[in-house]
Amino acid sequence: MQTRFDSSSEEQTAALAAGFARLLSPGDVVLLKGQLGAGKTFFVRAAARELGVPGPVTSPSFTIANTYQGRFTVHHLDLYRLAAFDAQDEADFSSFFEDDAVTFIEWPEVAEDHIAAPRAVIEMRHAGEHRRELSFITGSGEFQRALEELIASLGN
Repeated sequence: MQTRFDSSSEEQTAALAAGFARLLSPGDVVLLKGQLGAGKTFFVRAAARELGVPGPVTSPSFTIANTYQGRFTVHHLDLYRLAAFDAQDEADFSSFFEDDAVTFIEWPEVAEDHIAAPRAVIEMRHAGEHRRELSFITGSGEFQRALEELIASLGN
């Protein structure tokens, strides 16, 4: 199912990301799509804060992956620089898909066929200086209902 949220400010996007993080459980994988500067890392940073990550949360564009400790492990991957994703990459990245961690992946398109059942796919789009359109694609069920309630609570 798809649910949309129109954010009018960075504060509103951060509140959405924090609320979204509260819906996540260890083992969840979240894919983030959108053009450069759409706010993917900003969203992950706000979500990581809510998950108890105390220090800086930075874009892993040049390192491919950053791992943080909060209430549980948070992995943040950025696959923008990968031209392809093969069996060796799959083996190398398997440690980021742990049952005791939440994994956020920016620019997942190159590896999407190798990622089993993400909890959500978030598509972000610029809609003005601080405005963003976010589309959440999830399965049906309890997570989807909780996401819809979150979005309604934020006045969207």
